[in-house]
Amino acid sequence: MKFNEKTDGLINFSDLKKTRFKLLYWTMFAILIFISLICIIPILWVVISAIKPMDEMYRVPPTIIPESLDFNVLKNAWQKVQFGKYFLNSFILIAGAWVCDVFFNGICGYALSRLKPKGTNLIMTLLFWTMLISGISMVPLYETFVTLGGVGHFWPLWLQAGCNAFNVMLFRNFFNSIPMAYIEAARIDGLSEIKIFFKIIVPLSIPVIMVVTIFSVSHQWSNFMWPYLLLGEDKIPVAVKLFMIDSSENIMDNEKMAIMLFSILPPAIMYCFFSKRIMGGVSMTGIKG
Repeated sequence: MKFNEKTDGLINFSDLKKTRFKLLYWTMFAILIFISLICIIPILWVVISAIKPMDEMYRVPPTIIPESLDFNVLKNAWQKVQFGKYFLNSFILIAGAWVCDVFFNGICGYALSRLKPKGTNLIMTLLFWTMLISGISMVPLYETFVTLGGVGHFWPLWLQAGCNAFNVMLFRNFFNSIPMAYIEAARIDGLSEIKIFFKIIVPLSIPVIMVVTIFSVSHQWSNFMWPYLLLGEDKIPVAVKLFMIDSSENIMDNEKMAIMLFSILPPAIMYCFFSKRIMGGVSMTGIKG
């Protein structure tokens, strides 16, 4: 809808005919531009610094537009840190976490939405409580993983992704919108509940699966605390490696900027491809009463 056709919201087209609403509109617009610049300028500075020569990095006054470009900085930074290994670790972490996130949380959401076993209300209450007290469970959860021999392995992180109360709520509320007639027809045809889930529910649930995928991937890519506590040096993801870079690796400042650039590229690319899903996903699958 074009702005000159807008008739609802805080300010519509007819309101702009009045001076005070014009002033309010352009004030809000200026504030949004200012906030956007605050968010964008650091990213642009990282990109520019990642391809600057070292002598230009410390020049006073600094150069906003580089006088010369040195793309060897990117190559040297990648080779010094052996970033390919940590990218692979991140992708292994994300892949396993995504499978557990979609499968276990989806199954749980389906059970709460359509099967509704005894104690469903109690389970829902406990799920909400886990969302409120998640930080308190860190110490006993860590001790449990240590006791089970989970230190140095990916599976504790995958299991945590499969126990996400928020995503269970997303699945449950989306499944509530699927007509019960589909499920009843499948039961009449003799399908078991697990077959109904995979053959009927999953194909109809691509939108919510895409939203959960975006949440899962973005969370696991930036996940720091649990990988830092549980994984060894050979399995840490990108987020942990950024923290563990030290002076002994002889990395120059412009190479550090290049490493930061490598770390923000995958989320940025994901946002470019799935921006509509990201912006509209929460409203589509939001928690309702």
